[in-house]
Amino acid sequence: MPLVTTKEMFEKSMKEGFAIGAFNVNNMEIIQGIVDAAAEENSPVILQASSSAIKYARIGYLRKMVEAALEEHDIPIALHLDHGPDYETCKMCIDNGFTSVMIDGSKYDFEENVALTKKVVEYAHSKGVVVEAELGKLAGIEDDVNVEASDAMYTDPAQAEEFVKRTGCDSLAIAIGTSHGAYKFKGDAKLRFDILKEIKEKIPNTPIVLHGASTVIPELVDKCNKYGGQIPGAKGVPDVMLHQASKFGVSKINVDTDLRLAMTSEIRQVLTEDPSVFDPRKYLLPARESVKRTVQHKIRDVFCSSNKA
Repeated sequence: MPLVTTKEMFEKSMKEGFAIGAFNVNNMEIIQGIVDAAAEENSPVILQASSSAIKYARIGYLRKMVEAALEEHDIPIALHLDHGPDYETCKMCIDNGFTSVMIDGSKYDFEENVALTKKVVEYAHSKGVVVEAELGKLAGIEDDVNVEASDAMYTDPAQAEEFVKRTGCDSLAIAIGTSHGAYKFKGDAKLRFDILKEIKEKIPNTPIVLHGASTVIPELVDKCNKYGGQIPGAKGVPDVMLHQASKFGVSKINVDTDLRLAMTSEIRQVLTEDPSVFDPRKYLLPARESVKRTVQHKIRDVFCSSNKA
């Protein structure tokens, strides 16, 4: 099966009330773990790479590894640019076979965001590629995204309606209380489902995206810390809230931090328990399996997209 866009995935998700998992990729083992999990669950999946991941892995390598996954598994897979910082990066990904791109103009004022998004949409649509945009600002740090909590801003439902009409974007990432990175909440987790509900009423036919939505799985945090990690107090979005978001109309939920924790916790354990290990396969194989288990849990128990391919 060739790469697909997110169009049919999202149409089905909105009709049937489930979310598609969008998982960040950086290397071969992460790609294998994600796609193996999605295939076993018979679920569509979105593989997404940030601009910093592309700099690390190189765009040609990423594309070829995803092509290998397509040859191995017969499930719908979209290749997506996560947090495209500018028009040039989006164009580069479109020209290199990505089927979906995100232009993140949330750092600009409303009019600048509209103009930039519209420019990307015009080029992407001419090549058959779909576009995700962002309105509102999420706090936190992840790759090239760094927003202070004081600068975070919820998405305005009225602006969301105007933004989609003027830009023609295919999906919209909104800010309802999630944040990037491993330290999402200092107190109790809280998402503004009232804002999500109002946005869905304003733009019922536009797929909604939730960024900064890793659970920061406590067991994985504990395991990292047990084997020498230093990430105390990390806290994410509880699974029950993500499940609720999928039922309330969110079509795409992004996961990155949980995959990093899954991989790192396993590598730390192997190297701590047996310091003589120096063969990368000895620690990357269990790390890949940990990524797979994490993705299966998300697809089956949280997003409920299992058996939806």
